[in-house]
Amino acid sequence: MADLSFYTSPLSEEIREEGRAQGRAQGRIQGRAENILIILGVRGIGITDATREKVTTCRDPELLRQWLMRAVLATTAEEIFGEEALPGR
Repeated sequence: MADLSFYTSPLSEEIREEGRAQGRAQGRIQGRAENILIILGVRGIGITDATREKVTTCRDPELLRQWLMRAVLATTAEEIFGEEALPGR
């Protein structure tokens, strides 16, 4: 009979928890990217293939957060990615 004790060990649980944490972080990143694109679409701001790719391939949660906040006020997609803050901010 095979020894299955590893699967109930603290190390095994730690590995599973790391995987769950990585999955949650990845889900938040994907959710932010999707929200940016939804906001732009609802606001009638054109989304080029390049913009869609830039948003969906970004893996920096803080940068996506900044873009998401800018998407609410921006009048063009280009304003979201600029270095400077939007007027009135």
